[in-house]
Amino acid sequence: MYALVTGGSGFLGQYIVRQLLDRGDKVRVFCRNHHPFFDQLEVDVYLGDVGKMADCCAACHGIDIVYHTAAVAGIACRWEPFFETNTIGTLCVIDGCVKNSVRKLVYTSSPSVVFNGKNQEGIDETVPYPSDSYAHYPQTKAIAERMVLSANGRDGLLTCALRPHLIWGPGDCHLFPRLIARAKQGKLRRIGDGTNMIDITYVENAAHAHLLAGDALFEGSPVAGSSYFISQGQPVNCWDFINELLTIAKLPLITKSISYRSAWLKGLFLENWYGLLKLRGEPAMSRFLAMELARSHWFDISRAKNDFGYRPIVSTEEGLKRLADEMRE
Repeated sequence: MYALVTGGSGFLGQYIVRQLLDRGDKVRVFCRNHHPFFDQLEVDVYLGDVGKMADCCAACHGIDIVYHTAAVAGIACRWEPFFETNTIGTLCVIDGCVKNSVRKLVYTSSPSVVFNGKNQEGIDETVPYPSDSYAHYPQTKAIAERMVLSANGRDGLLTCALRPHLIWGPGDCHLFPRLIARAKQGKLRRIGDGTNMIDITYVENAAHAHLLAGDALFEGSPVAGSSYFISQGQPVNCWDFINELLTIAKLPLITKSISYRSAWLKGLFLENWYGLLKLRGEPAMSRFLAMELARSHWFDISRAKNDFGYRPIVSTEEGLKRLADEMRE
C-alpha cells in the first residue's frame, strides 16, 4: 500500500507513519513544514497547505489510502483557523482523493463531535450530534466528520471516521506539556466534585486502530461509512489520571477545587472578552473546557472491536511507565 498521512509531523501522525513503515508500507507525509523526524525515515514528504485544493490533489497523486490526521485543536476563540483547516481542509482532502481515484480515506475525528455538555457514560456511536458544540474545535470537526462519512461510495472512495479520546504518551506536544506548564504556574484546580470518569487513549493504540480500520475498509465492509470510538477500553477517574501525570513530572498534586458553575461562568466571561477584543491565543478557561473537566465522558468501543478487531496493544499501566521513562531521559 502507498499511504498518505496528512499532519504526519504531528503527535498521532508520527506514530501512524512509524507503524505503516514497520509493516512495510510505502508512506508519503503531507504537512506544512519539514520536520527532523522525517530525516530518520524512508518517507516521501510533500509540503503544502491542507486547506488548498491544489496541494491536496498533488499530495494524493498515486496514493492508495489516506490517513487524514491534520487538524487545529484547542479552545481558541477565533473561528477561522479551525474552519480553514478542520472543515475546508477535510473537504479538500476528500476532493483530492476523488480526483486521484484514491480507494480509502480514514479520518481522525474526536468524541467531542457528539459531546453535549452532560455526562456521557458508556455511550455508543448512535448518539446524535448536539445542537450546540460550545467550541469551534468540536463544531468544525463534526462538520468534517459528516462530510467524510457522506463521501463514502463517491466515485469508488470508501471512508470511515475514528474518534480516539484524549490521546497521550511519549512525544505528546499538547496535553502533557500544557498540564505541566499550568502546574508550574500554580494554576491547576479541580473542577467539580472530582468523581467524573473519562476515557483515554495511549497514542500507539490510537495509531494501531487507524491501521486496522484502513485494512478493514473495503466494499461491503461495515467499516465503510461508519464512525468509531477508540480508547483504552477502561475509563479512569479524570483527576486521579491528571495527578498520575503530575507525579511522573515530579510536580505537586492538585489539592484545590472550584465549582463547575464558577468555572463555567469564568469561561463564558473569557470567551466574550477574547471575542470582543479579537484576542489571539487561548483563554485560561472556556465553557467547553469546564464541561470536559467536570463531566464524565467514556464510550462503548464494541463497534471497533467487532468491525475491525480493535484491542489496545499497550495497557494504561505500561503507557504510564513509558511516559515516565521518557521524562527521565
